[in-house]
Amino acid sequence: MDAYDRKILAELQRDGRISVTDLAARVGLSLSPCHRRLRALEQSGVIRGYRAELDPAALGLGFSTIVFVTLKEGDKRAVEAFEKAVVALHQVVQAQRLFGDPDYLLQVLVKDLSAFQRLYDAELSSLPGVQRLTSTLVMKQVVAERPLFPGGTQ
Repeated sequence: MDAYDRKILAELQRDGRISVTDLAARVGLSLSPCHRRLRALEQSGVIRGYRAELDPAALGLGFSTIVFVTLKEGDKRAVEAFEKAVVALHQVVQAQRLFGDPDYLLQVLVKDLSAFQRLYDAELSSLPGVQRLTSTLVMKQVVAERPLFPGGTQ
């Protein structure tokens, strides 16, 4: 990966809907080399896809919670059962397995406190293999989806 590739990535992170013509102009390449580099970045898996960035609050999902999960057992069967159940919960917008204690960090987006309480009581507390759940409220988003190559020079 060279400076042109990093510039392409930086521009795409700013505007994923940019045309290849405009992208080429912004990074200082002619159309064909820019297109070849873009396809190579996609085919190699560096670019995983393109999507719209949505505002949760505008969609009525203004309550954000982090839930830390500790499992009773850490064997393969318990981990697989837990992860399969978490994937099925659409309110869990991010789930990360951690080293140490706790075992998982879940980011949950719901309408309000009542919706979170219902989710907690009906779904989260009955996830397979859970020993302990600890929740904390998100006060505000300080850094969200920071670009990996913000200026195209790293």
